[in-house]
Amino acid sequence: QLQFVESGGGLVQPGGSLRLSCEASGFILEDYAIAWFRQAPGKEREGVSCISGTDGNIYYEDSLKGRFTISRDSAKNMVYLQMNNLQPEDTGVYNCAAFTVEAMCQMTRSWEERQMYLEVWGQGTLVNVSS
Repeated sequence: QLQFVESGGGLVQPGGSLRLSCEASGFILEDYAIAWFRQAPGKEREGVSCISGTDGNIYYEDSLKGRFTISRDSAKNMVYLQMNNLQPEDTGVYNCAAFTVEAMCQMTRSWEERQMYLEVWGQGTLVNVSS
């Protein structure tokens, strides 16, 4: 069974940091493009970051560059999202996704298109940035 288990979310004050973890089972990370998405209450889902499978190219939503860092540990089959200087607008549910086509890492791809290549979707972890 292919699945992701996300963890690491929680309540953090503005300016704080969190590291989200995404543990993959049933498949090898390098065989897929692995992305983090988030969805804030009342807002549409948006791509946060992505790492391609074969060459490890990394993509970020432009507005998050410099604050968020995606990484992959192949030995542990884990993907991480380090988030610094968190702000209330970063609040939301963060999910891992695995796509069968590496082009889905591009942040300009729509969710509708990405769904056609979505192989695995995690249950999500809640990040709440509040004072």
